[in-house]
Amino acid sequence: MTEQSAPEELTYYERVGGHETFVKLVHEFYLGVAGDPPLREMYPEEDLGPAEVRLRMFLEQYWGGPKTYSETRGHPRLRMRHFPYRITPTQRDRWLHHMNAAIDTLDLAPMDEELMRGYMAHAAHFMINAEDE
Repeated sequence: MTEQSAPEELTYYERVGGHETFVKLVHEFYLGVAGDPPLREMYPEEDLGPAEVRLRMFLEQYWGGPKTYSETRGHPRLRMRHFPYRITPTQRDRWLHHMNAAIDTLDLAPMDEELMRGYMAHAAHFMINAEDE
C-alpha cells in the first residue's frame, strides 16, 4: 500500500486564474484612472503602461504568484513609495471606485471577490497621508 500525499492547495493567484486575471484587473483599473483627471495627475509618467506593469507585478506577488516585483524593484514598501503623492480620503475613494469597477469585470468566486475587495479597501486606506482640504 502506498501513501498518497495530500493534493497541493492552490494559491489565491492560481485559484483566480493567474497572470491573465491580474493583467485584466490592472488594465481595467488604469482605463478608469486615465479618465479621472484628479487621480490621473498623481501619475507623473505620460504613459500609464509602466505603472500598470508595476501594479500587476505587485498584486501577482502579493497573491502568491511570481516574485517578479521584488526581483526587479526590491521590497514593496508601499507607504514609502507613495509618500511623495498627496493621498487624501477622497483620492482613496476615487482609487477604490476604479479598482472595484475593475474587479467587477472579473469572474471570481464570491469568497475570492470578497478577499480581493477587502484587501484593496485596506491597502487604499493605509495609503492615506493627507486630509481633504
